[in-house]
Amino acid sequence: MESKLSRALAPKRPDAPTLTSRQLVKAWWQALRPPFFIVDLIPVGLGGALAARDLGYWPWGIFAVVMVGCFCLHTVANIANDLFDYLEGVDTDETIGGTKVIQNGWISPRQICLTIIGLLLSTVLIGWWLIGHSGQEWLWGPVVFAVLSAVFYVAPPIRYGCRGYGELFVCLNMGFIMVMGSYAVMANGFSAQSLALALPVGLMVAGILYYQSLPEIETDLAAGKRTLANILGKAKAELVFKLWWPAVWVLMANLWACGLVGWPVFLGLLTFPLYWRACRLIHEAVEWLDLDQHGHLVRKLYLINGALLIAGVVLK
Repeated sequence: MESKLSRALAPKRPDAPTLTSRQLVKAWWQALRPPFFIVDLIPVGLGGALAARDLGYWPWGIFAVVMVGCFCLHTVANIANDLFDYLEGVDTDETIGGTKVIQNGWISPRQICLTIIGLLLSTVLIGWWLIGHSGQEWLWGPVVFAVLSAVFYVAPPIRYGCRGYGELFVCLNMGFIMVMGSYAVMANGFSAQSLALALPVGLMVAGILYYQSLPEIETDLAAGKRTLANILGKAKAELVFKLWWPAVWVLMANLWACGLVGWPVFLGLLTFPLYWRACRLIHEAVEWLDLDQHGHLVRKLYLINGALLIAGVVLK
């Protein structure tokens, strides 16, 4: 039987379609998923806003470098997820997960592997420069943790995303590490406030992942992929979603009560109709696969509430 390593390093199969330049660009765009990079703007922007409040100015240059580093690592997570789900047989023609660029023969597993290696090197080099520039050597621990998390989300032998820990690690990486780390390299120091601000952000990003797992609750389980949603089962999974966003709003109000943010955070309650519509769709769905087309509701909840949290820091 062909080993997974040889499959991971395999070139394009003989029957792969020949793509035009435009089709090839479209295939890579689909694989890298640039629109999802906007998710990184909230935690990095929050760290930047807190740093700007302490410094008295916005460190735009460092902010831009941090964003590039986060984009590189986020891309690693995206395409590594596609590669290893393909190798493990989780994403097939019958499932809705993944981009299917490998299955369709548009991009070879070898090309994906080389891209992962290149982006990992870029991430480490950017991290090395940022840490050296800021003098925050302690950040190497969070950076190494984030890099390993990006690779081993679905990569063996850890595959923590297939063991029900995806939301936890997303909360740690895109909440605590990104907000805390962004602040540290921009303000040249650690801030406990950045951890407090990171909690609702991490919970929001994890909420996106959690919702995305709901349509695949049965197909993931059939493929041996354990997620928080299919561990809970449909009834409890629905209840957890209903509690998720109210918990975010409570945390944001608590930040205001503690004097860390200003009044704009309460405008997040205006997004309640988005939350309520998502709840109704889950409750009324006969086939949960249909929920996949409504993921934009949760992404809008995240972007609007995240932007208001940043505004709350700026206007405090």
